Amino acid sequence: MSQSAYARAGVDIAAGDRAVELMRQSVAASRRPEVMGGLGGFAGLFDASALRSYRRPVLATSTDGVGTKVAIAAALDLHHTIGYDLVGMLVDDLVVVGAEPLFVTDYIACGRVVPERVAAIVSGVAAACAEAGAALLGGETAEHPGLMGPDEFDLAGATTGVVEADAMLGPARVVAGDVVLALASSGLHSNGYSLVRHVLLEQAGWKLERQVPELGRSLGQELLTPTRLYARPLLAVLAAAEIHALSHITGGGLAGNLARVLPRHLKATVERPTWTPPAIFELVRQVGRVSQPDLEAALNMGVGMVAVLPQAALDPVQRVLSEHGVVSWPAGQVEAAAEADGGTVELVGRHPTA
Repeated sequence: MSQSAYARAGVDIAAGDRAVELMRQSVAASRRPEVMGGLGGFAGLFDASALRSYRRPVLATSTDGVGTKVAIAAALDLHHTIGYDLVGMLVDDLVVVGAEPLFVTDYIACGRVVPERVAAIVSGVAAACAEAGAALLGGETAEHPGLMGPDEFDLAGATTGVVEADAMLGPARVVAGDVVLALASSGLHSNGYSLVRHVLLEQAGWKLERQVPELGRSLGQELLTPTRLYARPLLAVLAAAEIHALSHITGGGLAGNLARVLPRHLKATVERPTWTPPAIFELVRQVGRVSQPDLEAALNMGVGMVAVLPQAALDPVQRVLSEHGVVSWPAGQVEAAAEADGGTVELVGRHPTA
């Protein structure tokens, strides 16, 4: 059978159809009762009548991508973990305002559709959605020959959630005396990979297969560690105890992101001696001779989420987090600030050595 003109131009419709069939089962595993229809429609459908149980439902939305971490996945030909990175970047932005994620849509752009590769990516997205309690409602795979190389791809997505208006978290709730509670990350998550790749792969010339004693595994395995998902544990926390604000530690680091949830009349102090960052962060610092400020501005330093809460809520919050397998520790406090220091975060002291 001769190729169609579109196929000769580099777009394989049959490969796209096969990718949809391969991902059908994994997408179905993320289904919520409110989802209407099935895979393959022009639009994903979600029955919003469930929102009638809210007094004043507020919809929250977030969009993001995986960034240059996809280059690591492509180089190792391992694609099932980056779906967790996408979902983590999406739903954990929603939970910061107290919202429950309802559904996710994803978008894969590639130079050439390889059905098995696309299905592996989507299987990871779907598994992460199921873990976070969100439905993978739909998505798109777009083939861009001529614009992207045959094995190049990018992954992005969007999510929508809902929160009761009077339950929304944010700066207005934060008061002097609140505790800054750090929640451990699983590693780099999905931020700062341009820096990490530049330092370790380009400057130092390390290979992804290199076994790194400090890491206890290969560099590639470390760099593909999936982003920790905080949405479901934190929703359980919010149902059990009082939280004033949450901050998702992504690009901009701990200080930059925590400052986003502080009012102008308060400041926070975070004490580095309260935790030892995982080895990957120290490796980037040493190998790249990266300054502490630059490192902390680009990487999460082992803290993937921060909760700001009353002292009285500390024990119940940590207990629920522990039940969900999330390590946490008090790392600082909120206090009154002079006008010049308002809304700022200061990191003090030095991290213990591993």
